Amino acid sequence: MQSCEISSDSADDPLSSGPRRPRRRQPRILVIGAGLAGLAAAKTLLDAGFTDVTVLEASHRIGGRVQSIPHGTASLELGATWIHGASGNPVYHLAEEHRLLEHTTDDERSVGRISLYGKEGVAHYQTSSSRRIPKDLVEEFSDLYNEVYKLTQEFFQNGKPVCAESQNSVGVFTRDRVRRRITTDPDDSDATKSLKLSLLQQYLKVESCESSSPSMDEVSLSEFGEWTEIPGAHHVIPGGFMQIVDILARGVPSRSLSLGKPVRCIHWSPSSSSSPTQQQQQQEEEGDGDHNNSEDDGLILGGGRPVRVECEDEERLWADHVVVTASLGVLKDRHEAMFSPPLPDDKVRAIEKLGIGTTNKIFLEYAQPFWSPECNSIHLVWEAEEEEEEVEEQGEEEVVRHPEEQWRILRSSWGSNPYIRGSYSFTRVGSSGGDFERLAAPLPCADTTKAPPLQVLFAGEATHRKYYSTTHGALLSGQREANRLVEMYRDLHSANTTTA
Repeated sequence: MQSCEISSDSADDPLSSGPRRPRRRQPRILVIGAGLAGLAAAKTLLDAGFTDVTVLEASHRIGGRVQSIPHGTASLELGATWIHGASGNPVYHLAEEHRLLEHTTDDERSVGRISLYGKEGVAHYQTSSSRRIPKDLVEEFSDLYNEVYKLTQEFFQNGKPVCAESQNSVGVFTRDRVRRRITTDPDDSDATKSLKLSLLQQYLKVESCESSSPSMDEVSLSEFGEWTEIPGAHHVIPGGFMQIVDILARGVPSRSLSLGKPVRCIHWSPSSSSSPTQQQQQQEEEGDGDHNNSEDDGLILGGGRPVRVECEDEERLWADHVVVTASLGVLKDRHEAMFSPPLPDDKVRAIEKLGIGTTNKIFLEYAQPFWSPECNSIHLVWEAEEEEEEVEEQGEEEVVRHPEEQWRILRSSWGSNPYIRGSYSFTRVGSSGGDFERLAAPLPCADTTKAPPLQVLFAGEATHRKYYSTTHGALLSGQREANRLVEMYRDLHSANTTTA
């Protein structure tokens, strides 16, 4: 075996255990995307003894949907912010191990459903006409809303049938139940009812931000409890979430990371007859001037490398396996052009059924606070349904009507980023948890072909059934796909040793 750099008696190396055999080259593995999933996959493979691993990242930075911007002594998160839960959460354990978390008290951290702000101070709810909504009215409404919200979880958790009137929509169900309770309350005046109905719209907007859906009307009621919450508090990293990315990246040598390398198309082999021979592959590589540091002493799986990755700069790279960590948004936008032959119908249906929205952030810095000292957050409540424009398409003078009053505007643009196309996934009406698993299934299907196995693997938050939409889901999915390869080569080597 060629340049494994791990002794042949290493029990932990799936490529070099057992008696000495003729030298065979390492499998070549390409990882597309240097976000949490891609870096976790690459690090896991390299730690397991694979040496021919390359990460191709379309943009000129690592991190994917994690982007921390230093600002004085603080860090502004344009993307991922929260570590959701502690027990068993690999992101939390990385942060804890590297002392990235500050000690928090029960008052400073949020438990259960996410609270964006500390409990110290008072939240201000301001209407679009600059009126402040009384605290007791907000609390009364919040109790009602949370009561109905708990009902939305019961359909999935208890197998409760969904009524036709709800259209299987979290938004429709919640709005109908809350609105009915508000409008039939004999103790409230018309003005109070109007304010509560406005709060209902505001709460649903916040909920859609947490779900990364354009509207809660698009979120499936029957599948709303599919997402699994890890026990423990929700944490932020004071020094920036990019510190987690940097920790993973330390396990990936710079020679294995190629930035500014967008992929145009992945050519895979759905059958043994469509796999290229070594001679055909070598002739094409020589014609391209692309050898990929290859020494063809014979393949572990036989034949030529089955996958050809065509990059936007016209370079073509041959590989035994490709781990695709592109976001659901990119797959929706480009899957037809990105894979040749096309993806199987069941995978395409999963991509089409699942949802992904855009949750953007706008940071405003003011010379002086215009809010009172006890205020810990300001919630904007529109008193009527208003048309919403795409913030990403607006200029800064449109985003903020009085730009002279603040020093700086900083905002994200995940939806229009061609290499991201959204924030994170959700179960859209008509989809199910099974769609996450169908999206995660490797190609080709092992049960229907004799083609080389595990040619194209899929990772990313949208491929994790329990933890979709989260950073820990992304990291775990990358480790999952890397371990598929680790186990396959360990099993292959064991079988070869047995028959030798």
